[in-house]
Amino acid sequence: MTGRLVHTGQVVIDLVMRVPALPPVGGDVLASTTVEQPGGGFNVMAAAARAGADVVYTGGHGTGPRGDLARAALAAEGITVALPPTPGADTGLCVVLVDDSGERTFVTGSGAETAVAGALPRAGAGDVVYVSGYSLLVPAKAEQILAISGGALLVDPGPLVAEIDPALWERTLARTSVLSCNAREARLLSGRTDPADAGRALARMLPGDAVVVVRDGAAGCHVVRDGVAEHVPGVPVEAVDTNGAGDAHCGVLAAELLRGADLTGAAMRANAAAALAVTRAGPATAPTRAEVDALLARR
Repeated sequence: MTGRLVHTGQVVIDLVMRVPALPPVGGDVLASTTVEQPGGGFNVMAAAARAGADVVYTGGHGTGPRGDLARAALAAEGITVALPPTPGADTGLCVVLVDDSGERTFVTGSGAETAVAGALPRAGAGDVVYVSGYSLLVPAKAEQILAISGGALLVDPGPLVAEIDPALWERTLARTSVLSCNAREARLLSGRTDPADAGRALARMLPGDAVVVVRDGAAGCHVVRDGVAEHVPGVPVEAVDTNGAGDAHCGVLAAELLRGADLTGAAMRANAAAALAVTRAGPATAPTRAEVDALLARR
């Protein structure tokens, strides 16, 4: 490994409910299963750690029962927690509704994970600094992250990208080394419907040596570097739950880049990790490195 994954985002607790379909306005549906477990930024970090990366969490965490659950899960994955708990606040909660097609819908209540507690640890030259779009929605948190010196920024804009302040987003892009987004986010950011075209448009917003990865579900992903878009095919699987697939992709991509892998090879392993993740119910379902090796060996 050449460095660490320094995660600046948010660990929340996911309340995952399996439903036949989303309820109508004013209606109700019965969930077939209900599970409470760490999610949000935890998914990315767990994916990277299982892929062999050294991971540091620099986000906030609370003093209540949800904070305790988050810290226990981080410790179980071997992830270092850099900051102390935020007094008088608990970790936030995200309600995740997963329908029968495997698609998911979120409702998030923020907590201590968005807290700003002084300067974040300095990143080393070989580190990858993960930045979530959720952090950019909190101005003080965004300024704290943009003040980090060292490391290469991997930015994942997230589903609320359209709500990020344009000036702040422009400043973030100016420092970005890797932009990883799904096809919907790429469309919102670029105005282009084709994922490869969207990736090329986004690449023109970044520094000349930066790369764009557009995740395109079962189709795999599109990698754009030096103005050229390359399609890296996905691995066909039967999806059970797509929750956390993008996080698994980002975490494994970061881990592979930290190992010195070329971008295409890193994207191929990230595709395989995301494919395995969607065959399992739950958000933090990223596979181990050995499981990715086994899947790729069978292809």
